[in-house]
Amino acid sequence: MTNIDTWRALLSERSTDEVVTKALVRDVELPYGAGTMALITLDNGFDHTKPNTFGPHGLFALNGALSEIAARNDLVAVGVTGKPFIFAVGADLKGAGSVASREEAHAIGALGHHVFRRLGELGIPSFAFVNGAAMGGGLEIALHCAYRTISSGVPAVALPECFLGLVPGWGGTQLLPRLVGPANAIKLIIENPLSQNRMIKGAQAYELGVADAMFEPADFLEESLRWAARVVKGEVTVERPARDGDDWDKAVADARFLVDMKLRGASPAPYRALDLVALARTASRDEGFAAEDDALADLLMGDELRAGLYAFDLVQRRAKRPAGAPDKSLARKVTKVGVVGAGLMASQMALLFARRLEVPVVLTDLDQARLDKGVGYVHAEVDKLLTKGRVSADLANRLKALVTGSLTKDAFADADFVIEAVFEDMAVKKKVFAEVEAVVPAECVLATNTSSLSLTEMGADLAHPERLVGFHFFNPVAVMPLLEIIRGASTDDATLATAFAVGKALKKSSVLVKDAPAFVVNRLLTRFMGEVIGAVDEGTPLEVAEHALDDLGLPMTPFALLQLVGPAVGLHVAETLHAAFPERFGVSAGMAKLVASGKPGVYAPDFSLDPEAVALFAGGDAPSTAEEVRRRVLEALAEEIRIMLDEGVVAAAQDIDLCMILGAGWPFHLGGVTPLLDRAGFARPRFLPPGVASVPA
Repeated sequence: MTNIDTWRALLSERSTDEVVTKALVRDVELPYGAGTMALITLDNGFDHTKPNTFGPHGLFALNGALSEIAARNDLVAVGVTGKPFIFAVGADLKGAGSVASREEAHAIGALGHHVFRRLGELGIPSFAFVNGAAMGGGLEIALHCAYRTISSGVPAVALPECFLGLVPGWGGTQLLPRLVGPANAIKLIIENPLSQNRMIKGAQAYELGVADAMFEPADFLEESLRWAARVVKGEVTVERPARDGDDWDKAVADARFLVDMKLRGASPAPYRALDLVALARTASRDEGFAAEDDALADLLMGDELRAGLYAFDLVQRRAKRPAGAPDKSLARKVTKVGVVGAGLMASQMALLFARRLEVPVVLTDLDQARLDKGVGYVHAEVDKLLTKGRVSADLANRLKALVTGSLTKDAFADADFVIEAVFEDMAVKKKVFAEVEAVVPAECVLATNTSSLSLTEMGADLAHPERLVGFHFFNPVAVMPLLEIIRGASTDDATLATAFAVGKALKKSSVLVKDAPAFVVNRLLTRFMGEVIGAVDEGTPLEVAEHALDDLGLPMTPFALLQLVGPAVGLHVAETLHAAFPERFGVSAGMAKLVASGKPGVYAPDFSLDPEAVALFAGGDAPSTAEEVRRRVLEALAEEIRIMLDEGVVAAAQDIDLCMILGAGWPFHLGGVTPLLDRAGFARPRFLPPGVASVPA
């Protein structure tokens, strides 16, 4: 029995629900009399909304096509391209989480290597014509070809495996460093996935050397075939620098330092990927691919992948169908937006509304200098976008013209959506909304960006509290994808539907939240921070408490987060939650002293601890160990989440995970907060999604 027969016997039975990407072969006569190319088009039979992926049946189909091509002697080249807008986006993730054994996992890696490498070993030149999105295995199949062209319109090129808890397992860690050098390869394999799964575009891929030629989308395939013909005829020679002299060790060491800073050893995938890139310097192709197979087999059976797939499903599916959102047909049209306030947060929101909605946005403030600064910020940011080539000169001019300022709220007289971003004080916000309600149209939505205050109380004195909704952004507004949409006691469906429609237009992931103190993210972060800071107040050395949860690989340590949000803001939210739930949320004496001191946090500008700031927390005589702090924090989170679910703050535990991933940067490799608590045994009862019989590992 051949390897391919063994793999077929092992893998075929478990893949009955696979959407098979077919390898459709046709002969193409190359221009200039160069001869006949067998052109493979990858196509799963659906439009671009269901991209090409590779499960076992898809790999077997491609292998069969390559066998037919290999049997012919009339071909001068083989090419591979994708269906409209999509090249291929990698492995079929639906089946990845259900791999039953290491043998099965190993076979998935070995099968992909066997099939893909045939493209480069047919004895005739092979070409990848990357016409659309190419991710994961989709990029790897292109790397196995001898030559690559790419469309300038390709929106996404990436190797996102480390983001999910895997490594590029079909040649990426071996072929890419040899092609573009270790530093550039590490950027795609490790740095971008760990930076919120950043993608690059076709032009950037070409600049990195991933592709040999780039053509415009309108005639991409025709131009690619012309270029391929010239390569076949010897009229074009692709020169590639030898990579043996690249500073391989330095690139790997620098990346290892970066991974340690981000994850502190919490997730194995990036470290395995680094080891594989290091190996690529000296390993033969067989050795390198075998090492990828071993890594893939280990990681496919690990907790991090299961957690990553759960988190990925939340972001890709649940975030796009928010639980509890009203019918979108109830949403009102928004043709003008008002923003109360002209500070940094307000200015960021004004820019986002203008860019995404392309409607007039007017900022109001009582101070002309502050107003001018806010509008000036927006205009300066638009100029930066223009300099980076992200907007055209015409669009830049239109965006700047859309954003204006006014010293009176009369400018909101024809607004459909007004949002406040003023000081976090109930009396101030109630006064603002009273003034706004007096001038806006009857159906204008009134939105608050409050991070912790009660909407129901905020709207109690309004004539029409049914049009008040919470619209809580996270900072920085343009970057953070989460939008907590809060329904007050009186908020009606039309207002809520409009809020969700605007959130979608802003390209945010919206989660419906009940009007409860601090909502989701700030409530959990404050409980988290409160337990850490409480341990320090009790006498635990700050350095011990600060690093007690390093093994989770959170995006930053507790006191670093406090420094980012500002001690005064942290204290205010803690006081708000203490007033609501005094038995669970304390107000730290050390934190109060820190705010009174005017210090920005416990860290000095050089990121060393500031002894004077640390001393403000001294005085307790009941220190805890790091393990005791860790247990204390996780038990507190489990308790708070259970209470929030019992209160109906969100529809399900998945929504809490989604909020923490998108609003707090909770790592994908943990799968959100509730799977972590389930695995660690802190959830009583377990936070299982509806219909799920076991914990997402």
